[in-house]
Formats: sequence, structure tokens, C-alpha cells
Amino acid sequence: MSSQWILEEAPAAPDARIAYAPGPHHFGELRLPPGRGPHPVVVAIHGGFWRAKYDLAHLGHLCAALTASGFATWNLEFRRIGHEGGGYPGTLEDVALGADFLRTLADSHPLDLSRVVFLGHSAGGHLALWLGARHRLPPGVSLRGEDPLRPRGIVSLAGVADVTRAYELGLSENAAEALLGGSPLEVPLRYQRSSPAALQPLGVPQVILHGSEDDTVPVAMSADFCARGRAHGDDVRCVVLPGAGHFEVVDPRSREWPQVVDAVRSLL
Repeated sequence: MSSQWILEEAPAAPDARIAYAPGPHHFGELRLPPGRGPHPVVVAIHGGFWRAKYDLAHLGHLCAALTASGFATWNLEFRRIGHEGGGYPGTLEDVALGADFLRTLADSHPLDLSRVVFLGHSAGGHLALWLGARHRLPPGVSLRGEDPLRPRGIVSLAGVADVTRAYELGLSENAAEALLGGSPLEVPLRYQRSSPAALQPLGVPQVILHGSEDDTVPVAMSADFCARGRAHGDDVRCVVLPGAGHFEVVDPRSREWPQVVDAVRSLL
């Protein structure tokens, strides 16, 4: 069965759609499992190569399935390329704001902030890894924020872990250049501050899952990222999924799905 159905079928509705800032793209969808809690939380970040045409809807299937497995999920929306203020730095600023907003959500919802995992798919994998790494940015850099929320771990699903390499490969019609507003030669500091590969070691446990037959983001990007992370002393586990393409990792009906749930559980 093709995993493309997740792009076509509407997911089950969230428990709430909540704004974390005033703009039209500054919101998240919260889903809570049964019980009093407090519940472990997965902050989920969708892919689409950071472009406005792709939104959080397709990741709702993953979030609903994770919530059925006992995790609260906070599915983030954010400004993207094509939106006013999207790209660098707005896209990064938004996911940082949205993740840190968990502290506010926990005031009124049964969330366990000591058990948080950042999870992202494709370009969302880039953003999830970056969120877990932004504490590595120098104090005073606005992208870092004053007190970044630290996760228990990060799950990257077919993630764009190395933005410079994404530029070199021209992935998705040069999406990295569109995100950052230039090449690594033209805007080197933007690549250094936004690429998880440039911020290693992340200092946070990571599980990287990637299909061996992914024709959208090459599996070698994850393999290289894992090897470099381990060489720097990071706790990072790389799982190559034989025969899987780009979308099986976010398809709750796929044979690969149990490994995604296991990855989240292993970090909590």
C-alpha cells in the first residue's frame, strides 16, 4: 500500500487548536490521550521543504496514532517560504516559540515537561534536530532564545539533517537556498546557525530513521549525520529501514510504523 494516502485523507480532528503567537500561522494542534496524566509529549513538526504549500494536516495521522499509543502530541504550524516573514529567520523563530509554548500549555493541560520528545519528518526533521541543538548557539543570538526547552530526545524521520549538503545536492529545487536566502558562500552564518550538522554535538539523545529507498532525502545524509554525531560523542542511533521510501515513516498503516513508536518510547 502506498503511503501517499496521508496527503489525501483528512486526519481525525485534534482536541484543540491553540495559538502560540498572534500570526495566522502561529498555532499548534494538541491531542491528549485518555487518563489524568501528566502525559509525555511529542512535539511534531511537518515537512514539505519549508514551503507554504505544505501544512501540518498530513502529520495529523501520525499525531493521532501516537496519541492513541499514550503520548500527548503538539503538532506545530509555522510560517514557511511564501508567507510574509517565512524563511530565515522566521521559520526557525516560529518553531522555537511553538516548542517553548509547551510551558504555557502545561499550566492548563496535563503535560509532563520532563518527558518531551521533538519529532520531525523531512524538512521537519531538520527543524526538530535544530530545536534540540539551539542551546548550542551563543547566548545573545536571537534564534537561541533565553531559555530553550530541552527535550529528552529527538526523533528524525527522513530528516534534512545537513542544510549545506541539501544545498549542494539541490534538493527540492534548491529549497535550502530559498529557506536561507542565499548560498553557503553568500550567507555562511545562516547555514552555521540553522544546520543541525553544523551544531553537532547536539548533546541530546537522537534516533534517526530513514528509508533505504528514499528518493526525496538521500539516506546517506542521515548515515553521515549519525557517524559524525557519534564521533563527537553524541548518543545517536541510526535506523535504516530496508525498502522504505520517504513517507512510510509517517504512515501509521505502514510496516515501518512500530519502529517509529519504539523510537519515541526508547527516548522516554
